[in-house]
Amino acid sequence: MEDEVPKQPEPSTAREQVGEPQGDDAPPASPQRRRETRRLMRAEVYYSAGLAAFAVLAVLANVYAYFDWDLRLARFIQSADSPAWGEFMRLASRFGDSWRPHALAGLTGLLFLLWRRRSECFALALSAGGGALLGRGFKMLIGRPRPTAELVGLSYRTDDMSFPSGHVVFYVCYFGFMFFAAYALLPRKSLRRRVALVVTALPVLLIGLSRVSLRAHWPSDVLGAYLLSGVWLGICVDLYRRWKRRATFHTEEEVKTEEAGGETNAV
Repeated sequence: MEDEVPKQPEPSTAREQVGEPQGDDAPPASPQRRRETRRLMRAEVYYSAGLAAFAVLAVLANVYAYFDWDLRLARFIQSADSPAWGEFMRLASRFGDSWRPHALAGLTGLLFLLWRRRSECFALALSAGGGALLGRGFKMLIGRPRPTAELVGLSYRTDDMSFPSGHVVFYVCYFGFMFFAAYALLPRKSLRRRVALVVTALPVLLIGLSRVSLRAHWPSDVLGAYLLSGVWLGICVDLYRRWKRRATFHTEEEVKTEEAGGETNAV
């Protein structure tokens, strides 16, 4: 009689031996995991829609120097031509001029470090710095010229390309992240939080209007910048939340200290 060869346990049998849950016996996902999954799915839909809209607009901007609705909308916005309004529009764009974006982002990052908020510092650097690189790259790739004096009555003196608006990209990536940081870090229902949210939201809302009013960009340049920087800001905020949960830029002791600070400072 031949010796019987012992059979190897089936994969499912082996899992049963080590006590792993099988099929319906697997524990249900926690409410937090389900919320995170739904949030991730919504974010993917928003990002995909934003990128698709930007891609279509960028291709068209590469073909057309401007659209018919660009000219009509730009002339309507520029019809408000009082000196006070013009000065207000120049003031709204001031933070995006020349060296100011670099100084503002650098100083804010330094303050975050002094406040021992390294996750916020690195996330701001990624948002503002990455947004600047994306904006510059697409400007060179699309190569769309600025509005001319023949069309809008005044030529914006610069050799820079027009699509997308660099001012809008910076404002969304910088002030948009500061809006989220104020919402997440400052005590709820406090006056400081309300003031911070208003102060960081207004520049984002005004900058697009300002760039068209000052004859620096077409409305489609502004729209493209909002789409591009909005998607990039969303990605940076999502990474920031992951860093905070995993203490990527903090020691375990610092994380415990922050958590002991109470619910008002939780992200």
